[in-house]
Amino acid sequence: MRSTLLALLLVVTSAVPVQAAPAAGRAAEPGNGPERNEVAAVDPPLLAAARGDNRPEVAQGYPRRTLLRVYPEDAGDRAAKLGLTTYHSLAPRLNDLQRRSDRVSVEVVGQSTAGRDLYLVTLTAPETPRETRRQEAWRSRIEDDPVAARRDPLLRNAYKAPVWINANIHGDEWEGTDGALRVIEDLATTSDPAKLDLLRRSRVHVNLTANPDGRVAGTRANAAGFDLNRDFVTASQPETRAMRDVVKRIQPLVVLDEHGYVTNTLIEPTTPPHGQNYDFDLYIKHGYAGGLRMEAAVAALGHPETAKPEIPFRDYEPGVWDGWAPIYTAQYSMFHGAVAYTIEVPMRVNRADYTTLPVEELRRRSRINTDVVEATVRSALAYVREHRSALVDNQIEIFRRGDAGEPQRPVPDGYVPGFGPEDRYTTEFPRAYVIPVGAGQRSGPAAARLVDHLVANDVRVSRADRPFVLGGRSYPTGSYVVDMHQPKRALANVMLEAGRDLSGDVPVMYDISGWSHRLLWGASVDVVRSGRLDVPARDVVAASPTGSVDVAPGRDLALRLADGKDAAAVNDLLARGIEVRRQDGGVFVVPASARALAVEVSDRYGVRFTEGTAGGVLVRRPVIAAAVASDELKALRDMGFEVRPVSNAVLDGGFDFSRVDVLFVSSGLRYSALGAPARAAVDGFLARGGLVTRGATGARFNAEAGVLAAQAVAGKEDANGVVAVVDGDGETGHSFVYAPQWFVGLGDGVVVEQRYAGSVLVAGHWTTRADGSGGQEAAAGQAAVVSGVSGRGGRAVLFGTEPLFRDHPKGLYWQVADAVFSCLPGLV
Repeated sequence: MRSTLLALLLVVTSAVPVQAAPAAGRAAEPGNGPERNEVAAVDPPLLAAARGDNRPEVAQGYPRRTLLRVYPEDAGDRAAKLGLTTYHSLAPRLNDLQRRSDRVSVEVVGQSTAGRDLYLVTLTAPETPRETRRQEAWRSRIEDDPVAARRDPLLRNAYKAPVWINANIHGDEWEGTDGALRVIEDLATTSDPAKLDLLRRSRVHVNLTANPDGRVAGTRANAAGFDLNRDFVTASQPETRAMRDVVKRIQPLVVLDEHGYVTNTLIEPTTPPHGQNYDFDLYIKHGYAGGLRMEAAVAALGHPETAKPEIPFRDYEPGVWDGWAPIYTAQYSMFHGAVAYTIEVPMRVNRADYTTLPVEELRRRSRINTDVVEATVRSALAYVREHRSALVDNQIEIFRRGDAGEPQRPVPDGYVPGFGPEDRYTTEFPRAYVIPVGAGQRSGPAAARLVDHLVANDVRVSRADRPFVLGGRSYPTGSYVVDMHQPKRALANVMLEAGRDLSGDVPVMYDISGWSHRLLWGASVDVVRSGRLDVPARDVVAASPTGSVDVAPGRDLALRLADGKDAAAVNDLLARGIEVRRQDGGVFVVPASARALAVEVSDRYGVRFTEGTAGGVLVRRPVIAAAVASDELKALRDMGFEVRPVSNAVLDGGFDFSRVDVLFVSSGLRYSALGAPARAAVDGFLARGGLVTRGATGARFNAEAGVLAAQAVAGKEDANGVVAVVDGDGETGHSFVYAPQWFVGLGDGVVVEQRYAGSVLVAGHWTTRADGSGGQEAAAGQAAVVSGVSGRGGRAVLFGTEPLFRDHPKGLYWQVADAVFSCLPGLV
């Protein structure tokens, strides 16, 4: 009966397509996105699936059939030119596979930025609900009680090895989807005994296209302009959060992230530096052996273009393709106990090649790339089948060491061929981190955000039931403790530690090399290095609310900017027409008559109002004309600013500055390249409005437009990381840089808001150029952020740091908000 109903549902869905997804770049809103079909008189579990409730119940076995909504044909899908699978054809194909095979399950695990479904395909032999409950209990035991898991012979013999294949995270690297589809369709229908045995002893999970918006548009980034393979430790995008939740839920033993394009094919493991928080001995023995197996499989395809695959660990110089940052799919997955690989298929078909090469050549290349994906996936599955018990033991041991708080094991030279001193990166895990509440906490909203983020990443956090003393410090009830004796301590530590200055270790880094949620997310976090941990506490599911109005009725209320949430609260009140006054020190005063709204805003954003004082200047909600990168645009809008994106083309097209208060320049705008009318419009605006700039583009705009007397000096272009800074009032803190700048030759009236500290780099990579210039020593003590009133009449703030970088340094957002408010016309 169930199969008959499913067939009926599939027929109905295919016959009545849903509305098209929203245009790329626009997030789906309630009532705006495609609707699911309504089907009456069907089996309740199937109806739930048809309506989009795809969360599997504990009692549900496999297969888990989901009726997928079918999208209208999109003639502009960029995959079609390559002879590859279009996004709109995926749902019908998967619906048909579910109808024909009881080994195939499909779940919708989220939606993309533009509202397209994200498909997780699971291949495994059928399971009864009882068998599934047992598998899930074993999965939990591996993490929650690894000692018992290691002693459980039934678990070690019968636990189904989870494998995760992630495809098409970069939208214009298409072939991961098509190679995975070949494997899916084969395993769904095969009668080969070895493959059937694999499905009896494994679950193969495939994220079929991690970036459907980019796939359709032919762009690397998602529809919001974010590179999803730089987003894992921050999880700013819905696609990333879906992937994070998948890897957390299935806890894979092996992960393949399929990319392109590197000549000959690239197969990890990486060059050094290797992430210092890993139990690297448990990764590299399987990582290298499995990589060699994939290399042989790719070479055996017989294509001249794939005859000599490259393994960075063996073939590259240190830093060229490093495994340091937790921002990537593979490196992030390792924190969840996986042996993980990035795969780069060989033949470029994107960017200029897409538009200049003949279609026949593009399709020839895509066929080779698809063969490579298929070969790597099949090889990895074969390795899992042959080494299942060892891989299960490996994951158990990772979690056991974390739970026991054991130090990392030394890895001897030659542990695998080529392993030597240059590969040895380790850390010392502290006993605990404490996130205080009350007077010892710099920002309540920041603390709550950090706690919720840790919990969302499967890091265990507890909340104290009563006051306690730890590491010689006293903490009030409700403070949060991250006990570093936990299975995923490596993930907790990579988020909370300061990091490391790698400048002397390797000559170059592939991408960013410094980050720290403890130093850059705005919350006060204490490190407890050692000692006994005896704190009566309960596990946290979500952080406690932080909003409060600590003001007697009838008194004005004050809110000090200390976080982006504070800025969002101010903008919310301004948008409602409340008269808000700005005082020195980033304090905003709300009249007593608006108390009810202040209470509502306090609850919404978690901000704290204290008693206000007289004085200040009335402000309005700023309107920003922004020539900025995608990450900065998101941050500005998250803080509640009204933002109007601009560029040279937009300004030359006749942009109206009449309602704009502040111009923000960091990307895509050059004053000298503007036509005469647009330049005159900018000049007119700068005579009354404010200017905020960031980076080399912003500094150049300031210089060409002659706004503020401050000469920018560029640090080395690939320098990046967490830096120590000193604010104008002498308070030390931290900031983030990427291609840093500093300012010299400051004119009269130019104020230094922030300097680089004497010892600049806390974590990251910052060396000098070949001529000795641009190094961190040259930046020490120099002005990192300056402000002043220009001769034109408007106020300007210039940032040499990166306070909005990739949605990461959230604790710095308030600095930009304060700069914007300080530049409002009428405040000079």
